[in-house]
Amino acid sequence: MTLETEQDPRRPIPSFIPIANKAARWFEKRTGGIAQSSTMEALFGVPTTAHILGGAVIGRDPEHGVVDANLRAFGYRNLLVCDGSTVPANPGVNPSLTITALAEHAMSAIPPKHADTGDALGASSIEQAATAAVRPTAEE
Repeated sequence: MTLETEQDPRRPIPSFIPIANKAARWFEKRTGGIAQSSTMEALFGVPTTAHILGGAVIGRDPEHGVVDANLRAFGYRNLLVCDGSTVPANPGVNPSLTITALAEHAMSAIPPKHADTGDALGASSIEQAATAAVRPTAEE
């Protein structure tokens, strides 16, 4: 599959978006930060974007990650994390297809409703109890 797009030269992507700049100024005042544009935007009118990824590490257990290989959150029954937070590093291209593939992978691990696996996501009650036991409480 190939996915290609081209920007219409008569309708360039704006590098200045008034509502975004207004929001940045609002956050600036409330946080004591400094709102600023990227060099490419300010000098050349070329918009810049970022794909914020990572944070929900895929690991073999709660000590080494947030989710397992099927993107099930450790210690939370029936919770799948199917977004860019499970992508471990920026792939250097738009991550939409990577995120879609990860979500499809997670969905493929969900057993049919009639399967008796202990819960909707296929983890046994024993496995869920073990991961729940290591989840910190609000008091900790």
